[in-house]
Amino acid sequence: MTNDPMKSKLTIDNYLDNHYIHRSNWLRAAVLGANDGIISISSLAIGIAAASTTREPIVLAAVAGLVAGALSMAAGEYVSVSSQTDTEKADIEREKVELKEMPDEELSILAQIYERRGLTKETAMQVATEFTAKDALAAHVRDELGINEISQANPIQAALASGASFTIGGVLPLLAVLFAPVKGMEYWLYASTILFLIILGAISAKTGGSSISKAILRITIWGTIAMGLSALVGYVFGVRV
Repeated sequence: MTNDPMKSKLTIDNYLDNHYIHRSNWLRAAVLGANDGIISISSLAIGIAAASTTREPIVLAAVAGLVAGALSMAAGEYVSVSSQTDTEKADIEREKVELKEMPDEELSILAQIYERRGLTKETAMQVATEFTAKDALAAHVRDELGINEISQANPIQAALASGASFTIGGVLPLLAVLFAPVKGMEYWLYASTILFLIILGAISAKTGGSSISKAILRITIWGTIAMGLSALVGYVFGVRV
């Protein structure tokens, strides 16, 4: 066993980096985008295919949905995550003021947090004092506000992941629209989309370290519901074109 502190630190850092939770932010955005791309474009195309006898309107609807959906996903993710970031920044600025104006009260709050987590009152105060001496703001941001490197939002990363993954997901059913027979295209779309969703579920579960069977079942059920309702709308309200 080595006593080299630098080697121990590198080992700990590498160990922490291997945890799946570090992938949660970008994985959530990527899976959401790809899943939305596959289901949205497939559902749109199935709805049009159920009321169409030619390929052109189906292709037009799929392409328009792909472009609009990718831009909407990227913009929506950027705006929502930016709002989260603004809230985090506002809380951090407030914490700075409180640390400056009432440091004793803030130290007591930090100690109470550690005490609630299981430390004795004396140990909690000692830990709070040492953390405050090292970096009071970092301690309060992490333990009082619950903001850390893993949970902290990144609007650009989320927007790019969502937009790109939506595009990749949406291209898959678009290929089915381009090459599948027009007659019965909705069935080709359904079959291919279920296959795409199974692959996506397996990849996302493998990347996130979760159950592959549960991910596939969950994503397939909801995808089937969405496409089934879209086809029903196409059959009931569609005008043959």
